[in-house]
Amino acid sequence: MSALLLLWAVLLHWASGGGLARGGRTWQHCTDLRPLDILSEVVPASGLARGLRVFQVQGVRGLQLAAAWPRALGFPASRLFVHCDRFPEEFSIIVTLRVLDVPAKRNEYVFTLMAEESPSVLVGLRYAPSKLHFLFWSQERSSGWQTRVTFRNVSLADSRWHTLVLAVSGQSFSLTVDCSSPKDVVVETPFPASLSVKRARFYLGNRRRRKGLFTGLLRQLVLLPGADATPRICPAVNFEAATLSIPAVLQDVPVKSASNEVLKYPYETDMKVTLGSRPPCTKQEKAQFWFNAPRRGLYLCDGSSWISMLEAKQRLDYVEEHQSLVTNSETMGIEVFTIPKVGLFAATANRYTPPGSAVYKWTDGKFVPYQNIPTYQAQSWKYFTIGKKIFLAVANFEQNDRGQEFSVIYKWSHRKEKFITHQRITTHSARDWEAFVIEGEAFLAVVNHREGNNHNIDSVIYRWNPRTGLFETNQTIPTSGAYDWEFFTIGPYSFLAVANTFNGTSTKIYSHIYIWLRGSFQLFQSILTFGAADWEVFHIGDRVFLAVANSHSYDSGMPVPSNFYAINSSIYELNVTAQMFVKFQDLLTYSALDWEFFSMGDDSFLVVANSFDGFTFSVNSIIYRWQGYEGFVAVHHLPTVGCRDWEAFNTTEGSYLIYSSAKEPLSKVLKLKTT
Repeated sequence: MSALLLLWAVLLHWASGGGLARGGRTWQHCTDLRPLDILSEVVPASGLARGLRVFQVQGVRGLQLAAAWPRALGFPASRLFVHCDRFPEEFSIIVTLRVLDVPAKRNEYVFTLMAEESPSVLVGLRYAPSKLHFLFWSQERSSGWQTRVTFRNVSLADSRWHTLVLAVSGQSFSLTVDCSSPKDVVVETPFPASLSVKRARFYLGNRRRRKGLFTGLLRQLVLLPGADATPRICPAVNFEAATLSIPAVLQDVPVKSASNEVLKYPYETDMKVTLGSRPPCTKQEKAQFWFNAPRRGLYLCDGSSWISMLEAKQRLDYVEEHQSLVTNSETMGIEVFTIPKVGLFAATANRYTPPGSAVYKWTDGKFVPYQNIPTYQAQSWKYFTIGKKIFLAVANFEQNDRGQEFSVIYKWSHRKEKFITHQRITTHSARDWEAFVIEGEAFLAVVNHREGNNHNIDSVIYRWNPRTGLFETNQTIPTSGAYDWEFFTIGPYSFLAVANTFNGTSTKIYSHIYIWLRGSFQLFQSILTFGAADWEVFHIGDRVFLAVANSHSYDSGMPVPSNFYAINSSIYELNVTAQMFVKFQDLLTYSALDWEFFSMGDDSFLVVANSFDGFTFSVNSIIYRWQGYEGFVAVHHLPTVGCRDWEAFNTTEGSYLIYSSAKEPLSKVLKLKTT
């Protein structure tokens, strides 16, 4: 009986708290296993702190960090760890973020935990292209040691929201992205069982300095001690933006302004919109808006250029001459392109050398001479990129002064800010280049028109060798006096169409469409054409069209027609059931050499380059508008002289067409006036 009384007394003493009393305080867990909202600690309950801005993307709100002083985005760890100064041994970190494109060899920090007196990161999470790094400080050694746990093939920079759950337990680290299969990593050094956070501070999106500042949007950053948070996150319907805990300012309910009784969404109160003429767009103006009153358009600065966010629907009213561009000589083709952070350019393929061909830059609303490049009866230019490399390829039709016949690929020099010779490729009266990418590999196809008097020769497809940095022969395709390549994709399939013009006796020959199968192009369909000079593929809604420009009808064995050059050009439409292109519409053209498709508002247009009607080169080229059941209907007749090529382009000032003349050293820029 005395033993039972003694046991009862001990239990009574334990229950009364005597067994837990240590130094006058009741012992508690370091954390109570509730979610610890790191992001909310940086956002005051009264609104946004300086250096934070709220943006809504894809219907989800997030914080953008724009602090000039990263220390402003920090707070003492003691705010989260109230009962003790140790980081939990087992935990999960939940992050919802939207990552921008991160340059190679650059890291951006999602958060760090750092001791005030040390530059070392106690705990941190940082993102690099296709990698996520978790950092922690191990104090098992006398001097301490930082361990980095790397999760590879984590691609987040796709302009979408993603939710990450990082679960940590000893030597095991598990990362779940958008509730997909987890990536598990086991390392030699376990996460420390007793990591002191005394006099340490959390920093949001940085490591206490500007370098490595997170440039995306953050919606959620939560520490959940003692548990794997994946089961709590993944039942969510929208798992990319699933939330465990987010700041009130990011929730869907509007907050009340402290200054008045009007309810305002926080992202609306911090929005800045510039009116008037086009302002500069630099890193300083990043994420600011500009309203263009004449075009009734809203634009967003991405740090280098203005991106259209919303524009009033425009309708083409009429066309007016904007610029007469004097060229080095007659121009066989024009290529309009934009070099990021440099500007808009146009390259003209000119007939004579000297002076060769020229590159023009769009300056103060007009094209001005920028660079001359030696060419030999150039036929066309092709602009393309491979990674960060920028190229411009010219198709030369004639031999150079040494009797050599080759076309040249030029590479853009960022240091010199001009194109320099990169590679010479032997060609035979080259007419056109086409650049494309299939399954991540870059290709360049040249059209060889003839070799001597032989028009039935091979055209060549080259493949980029990333090791040598050069194009190498990949495949040859028989062509007949070919003028043009056109590459396009439909779903997962890649196609290449060739415009065959002349086989030595007739222009009434088949042009071919090839499909990429098992590592090479194979014949898909043959279409009868008449001196085909160009293919143009375009989409209207879900429909796919292919237009051919027929230049003339000639056959040495047939009676001479009344007019070689007044001939139908045809538009074909893909018939998915038949798995082939079928004729949709014929349009009367006059030695047509080019089609160009463009859109304006909800309207779609085709413009044809009519070059010769059998009597004169002064022929109207025509703009056709898509009118549904009626097909394409002529709406504008444009006076042109020996028109060879059309290019459509847009600037912040409006929409334009430019055409090249093969009969006079003058090209014209036309402005599309809208209502």
